[in-house]
Amino acid sequence: MQVRVKVLTWFSWGRKIFVILVYFIMPGITNYIFSMTNYNETAMSDKSNECVVLFHGLARSSRSFSAMENALSKVGYHVINIDYPSRKYTIEKLAENYVAKGIAECSFARTEKIHFITHSMGGIIVRYYLMNHSLNNLGHVVMLSPPNQGSEIVDKLGNFPGFFALNGPAGQQLGTLPKSLPNKLGPVDYSVGVITGNKSINLILSTLIPGDDDGKVSVERAKVAGMSDYLVVPHTHPMIMSSKEVIRQTINYLQNGRFYRKTDTQ
Repeated sequence: MQVRVKVLTWFSWGRKIFVILVYFIMPGITNYIFSMTNYNETAMSDKSNECVVLFHGLARSSRSFSAMENALSKVGYHVINIDYPSRKYTIEKLAENYVAKGIAECSFARTEKIHFITHSMGGIIVRYYLMNHSLNNLGHVVMLSPPNQGSEIVDKLGNFPGFFALNGPAGQQLGTLPKSLPNKLGPVDYSVGVITGNKSINLILSTLIPGDDDGKVSVERAKVAGMSDYLVVPHTHPMIMSSKEVIRQTINYLQNGRFYRKTDTQ
């Protein structure tokens, strides 16, 4: 009799565990598997006729985009990872010199479509160029943690000794005032997806920024009028471009013009 009661008890608990698995855990696993399958199918497609130009952020180098570059190359894109002296010139001069260089390299490779992926100030450089130049074969633009409405850090620290030496003339153009360069660029009229982070490893700088932020740019100020999609992820400003999740989402945007969400599988 005791054995039978134990068997029934274990059967009852087993049924409860099965219900929990089916209704709560399995959907998440299914979504994860589906998203990774979607990524792998994308990786097998031929994108050699599409060029992706990468623009790193302020005081960084092309090495910061190494993980992104490798992933895009595996998918099949022709990748141009621009290295430019971000602290030497103004945003206007950087745009005219280095965005044009990326486009020229894509044209030399005879690609049919040009995409841009940017980090931080790189997004402002590309926005400035596209505001002043038409690009008939423009594809999609993905901006990672862009100060599209400026950053309060520049407002509060821009006049401090050493700020110019560390960030150059372009860094001082990234404030939040209406006259700052990002806020004079206006809405975008092409496909733009913005991914920004809400985690910070620089708690001192974060105290200067209202609301959620990634240590350099607030979640709200990453937005730009006219953008096609927007995503907030739990990553920091310096490392967002190396996140596997962000890389997957970036590729998905290049493919589909939108970011992947779990509801896409339902």
